Amino acid sequence: MENMLHLAPSSQAQALALDRSSVFSREHVPPAVSAVTSLPVIDMSRSRDEVRRAILDAGMEFGFFLVVEHGIPEEVMRDMLEVCEEFFQLPAASKAYMYSEDSQRPNRIFSGTTYDTGGDKYWRDCLRLACPSSFPVGSGTRDDWPHTPQRLRGVVERFTALTRGLGVELLRLLSEAMGIRPDYFEGDISAGDVVLNVNHYPPCPSPEKTLGLPPHCDRNLITLLLQGSVYGLDVAYRGEWIKVEPMPGALVVNFGQQLEVVTNGLLKSVEHRVVTSSTLARTAVATFIMPTPDCLIGPSKEFLAGDKPPCYRTIRFGDFMRMYNTVKLGSSINQTTDLKNIQKKI
Repeated sequence: MENMLHLAPSSQAQALALDRSSVFSREHVPPAVSAVTSLPVIDMSRSRDEVRRAILDAGMEFGFFLVVEHGIPEEVMRDMLEVCEEFFQLPAASKAYMYSEDSQRPNRIFSGTTYDTGGDKYWRDCLRLACPSSFPVGSGTRDDWPHTPQRLRGVVERFTALTRGLGVELLRLLSEAMGIRPDYFEGDISAGDVVLNVNHYPPCPSPEKTLGLPPHCDRNLITLLLQGSVYGLDVAYRGEWIKVEPMPGALVVNFGQQLEVVTNGLLKSVEHRVVTSSTLARTAVATFIMPTPDCLIGPSKEFLAGDKPPCYRTIRFGDFMRMYNTVKLGSSINQTTDLKNIQKKI
């Protein structure tokens, strides 16, 4: 637990924690531009045809979009952020049982990053919770989730069920827009655990020298992010980093690598990163909809033709997850990941 950034007793202690392993050269932390180009905002109360077309357009152009009027009550999102912040405010002794550096443990609290980065560290603490996709609200809570705050399990359970439901509906809309059967993304490709990363980014003494998370693409199928009221997310777009300013009531949605593979590159899984603040803490909740480990994922026949051969090879999702654990720092504006090379057809 001594590695947890948010437990540092003072700014001086945090400054000491920003050691050489957390500091990157300026070329590795290029500043983001103001949101001259903004991510699309999709109002889900509009007609079904408008919404599904907007989702497809956003997926092809950005790989990211924001959704509003999505049906998840405001109080559910507010309660989720509040109870997660309460968890991080607990004394160290009250959550030490959740701490683990074992990346195979599904429910744990840890610091730094989930990637093998050659010793590089990132400025975040994370509470990770895994929830079976068939886990309904009110069915009971997971024994290995945090015991406190007392209301955390119920709040997380409700939030997860509603967020997964929204993700499944977005996938159905996307399928309709692409002309494939609406339930294409149901079954094993979305039936893995729903994984929640509750990321907490304490104030950082030198935000211009480090990152909360490195540039990366998500490994899963689709991600829904509750980003709170503090800016921190940047998205790569046409050679620059653009800021994603928080929008009240909105969820940020992005496509994972598996959607890019299934559509043979029609949809984009886009690099994104998290920057830090010298004055503000930030808590954000990422909900990952995952395939089952045994699910075979490759380009769908619906996206193949004589002039469109497979761009990716078919692979078990569990094998992909074991191979994808490395983020390499590069000199370009987008730091290079190994993610896409794992599934690209050579």
